[in-house]
Amino acid sequence: MAVSLSVVDQSPVPEGSSAAEALANTIDLAQTTERFGYKRFWVAEHHNSAGLAGSSPEILIGAIAGQTTSIRVGSAGVMLTHYSPLKVAENFRVLEALHPNRIDLGLGRAPGSDPVTAAALARGGQSMSLEYYPSMVEEVRQFLHDDLPHDSPIFNVRARPATTSAPEMWLLASSQDSVALAAHLGLGIGWAHFINPVGAEILQAYRSQYQPSLEFPEPRVAVATAVVCAETAEEAEHLASSIRTWRANGGGGTIPVPGSAAEAQSALAVAPARQQTKPLIVGDPQAVKTRLEELAEQFGADELAIVTITHSHQARVRSYELLAEAWAD
Repeated sequence: MAVSLSVVDQSPVPEGSSAAEALANTIDLAQTTERFGYKRFWVAEHHNSAGLAGSSPEILIGAIAGQTTSIRVGSAGVMLTHYSPLKVAENFRVLEALHPNRIDLGLGRAPGSDPVTAAALARGGQSMSLEYYPSMVEEVRQFLHDDLPHDSPIFNVRARPATTSAPEMWLLASSQDSVALAAHLGLGIGWAHFINPVGAEILQAYRSQYQPSLEFPEPRVAVATAVVCAETAEEAEHLASSIRTWRANGGGGTIPVPGSAAEAQSALAVAPARQQTKPLIVGDPQAVKTRLEELAEQFGADELAIVTITHSHQARVRSYELLAEAWAD
């Protein structure tokens, strides 16, 4: 089966622009990548970030699905430890009722923020520690499928509204634990290669240990990776200087205007190691296609989810367009 292309969008806020414009750009990107033939459009969850505007994927998914017609729309992801499994299930049942068979629920266990912001999110409640994450994932799934065990103290609680279909449920991962959980529960895995460049062996173990489910009879791997594609390698490197500089600065501000590629590389070289090791595929369409084909083979990917951040929204749209054209050849 051919490897399909999808999108992960973090709603980047360019320097000199606004968060409102960034969210409008996300909707425009979803509409255009649908026309380009991308399979899914997933939006991220980040909090207290000046450079990434997507703090509420549930709301953004509804807006995107309402202005597209065929592309699957989902989260990459909902950071579950902040929230009640019942409320997450109900949010996505509402989305599924409005847009049947088009909604994906990607769950993650990272905070999507700094520790102080995570504590603020838990105010009035209690943020669950990571040890509870597997049981929370299972509870979300049970609510989505009306499958709570009879001995559960909340057996009579049902996630509403009632729907005739359920969202596709994926786990997002950049480490072994979530991959093992996805294999155990029979869920698709979204591997964050743009955060962690290794993991091919982990995904091989996922396939070998996979326990089939009704939703996913076979294991399913989507590898999310960062890409900047332009008509020439030189232009792509120029555009990529924005994300490299942003990473070098810790990702705390808005996305800077592109500058010297050499200066951006130099700044990144003295940045913290966690920023230096984040992969970024940069080049002209054929070079990017070749590198993505190698990545798909290395990780056994069924899908590639492309994360592109540039200062110019038009350049970002063009990057996805050039890649789609090259992929179709």
